[in-house]
Amino acid sequence: MKKSELMLVTPPYHCGVVEVAGRWVPLNLLYIADAARKAGVTPRLYDAMSLFTGWKEIRQQLREHKPKYVASYAITATINTCMELGKVVKEELPDSLYILGGVHPTFMWKEILEAPDSPVDIVVKGEGERTVQEMLEALENGGDLASIPGLVYRNGTGETQLTPPRQFLEDMEEYKAAFDILNWDTYRYFAVPNGKLGAVATSRGCNYTCTFCSQQQFWEKTWRARAPEMVAEEIRMQHDDHGVNVILFTDEYPTHDQDRWEELLDRIISMDLDMLLLMETRAADIVRDKAFLPKYRKAGIVHVYVGLEATDQETLDRIDKGSSVEEGRESLELIREYGMLSETSFVLGFPDETEEHVRETLKMSRYLNPDMAHYLAITPWPYSPLYQECKDHIAVHDYSKYNLIEPIIKPESMSLRDIDEAIIRCYRDFYMPKMADFMKYPDQFRRDYMLSSMKLIMKSSFIVKKLGRLGMPEAMKKIIDATGKKKKGGIEA
Repeated sequence: MKKSELMLVTPPYHCGVVEVAGRWVPLNLLYIADAARKAGVTPRLYDAMSLFTGWKEIRQQLREHKPKYVASYAITATINTCMELGKVVKEELPDSLYILGGVHPTFMWKEILEAPDSPVDIVVKGEGERTVQEMLEALENGGDLASIPGLVYRNGTGETQLTPPRQFLEDMEEYKAAFDILNWDTYRYFAVPNGKLGAVATSRGCNYTCTFCSQQQFWEKTWRARAPEMVAEEIRMQHDDHGVNVILFTDEYPTHDQDRWEELLDRIISMDLDMLLLMETRAADIVRDKAFLPKYRKAGIVHVYVGLEATDQETLDRIDKGSSVEEGRESLELIREYGMLSETSFVLGFPDETEEHVRETLKMSRYLNPDMAHYLAITPWPYSPLYQECKDHIAVHDYSKYNLIEPIIKPESMSLRDIDEAIIRCYRDFYMPKMADFMKYPDQFRRDYMLSSMKLIMKSSFIVKKLGRLGMPEAMKKIIDATGKKKKGGIEA
């Protein structure tokens, strides 16, 4: 008898920025796929987000495969699209169950399930693998969902039923990412030639308490790590079996345990793979690791994101960042000194934001001098402490705009349009003089990487439209073209 099928679908949501650099592996869904297999259900992935397909193609997939279960995951910005996905599922396959997990549903399940004509049958709260396995086993064998921790669902009478919380996994290797269900040709990293992109999670969680962050809430301020040998083997497998030459470490804090992190770097170095690694960490850990930063680059790390968030200590303390401006400055200098590229972000748009503070943020960000800077609109996730703090100033309630790009909070002395244009000016005034600096970088790789990245940005219709208000695209294109003619060979976007 044919096994039941779980179709994992990413929502066709695009905000015009994240997809500029690449097509990203939906790693969280690959772990859910393994949970489905353990339950005796066949997983299938349709990554509409990476494929840039829409409702027509999703409907075709549903009609062709007729899965018994369809699942997706949502952050706040994608929840509207995920709800629309559920409606499409119900139109095409009325008897299929639509299951939703992720950060937003974990906290906002009541709003989701009790919305008029909600298409969501079951919400998976928190870490999902074991919950999904037990849920599917129960659904396949006539079991009782009420006995399974980590679920919210509508029971037979239409009432919402909440089960007890699910405890986090003790064994981080209990579930393996089902990389075999990927179409590997889809996943590319555009900033390097022929960049074939993979993904590895080395840990889960973060034990810091930043008030704007969803991760510390989702993981309840905990941090758990995978064994270095298992992470290294997963990197080797993607390289050897699938031709991957760029790996993204998807976890927000891989460096928490210094000894474990150094061991992982040593293991990666010993494999001697021709591989580039992209990662995120805290500025303080870069400073902490200065004695073995050469190992970062030797292991293949070329791009490091550190979330500085602000250029003044008052704001850092306000958002409970647990770091200092000086640590941020030193971390960027160290990343540069050891031949890696730095990326960071600065948030604007708090209720007391002023034009003067925007100018000071720009001035300090230019002084800090990361290779890449992002100026983000502070976004109060509806379940975060920041939401309560800024509640009276929230002017936008369309969740699709909660993407760190569109201003959500209206400051007392500025309009939403003022904030939007202030962000655009910051981008313009940071990058315009920086173009010529790229040609002064001491090595060819870093020069080409940055030039390629800028070309990618200028190919984004979303960004061009947004920045076009201030005449930035044409000016940047001229500079990029001029610098591009000076170099020989290298990367072409």
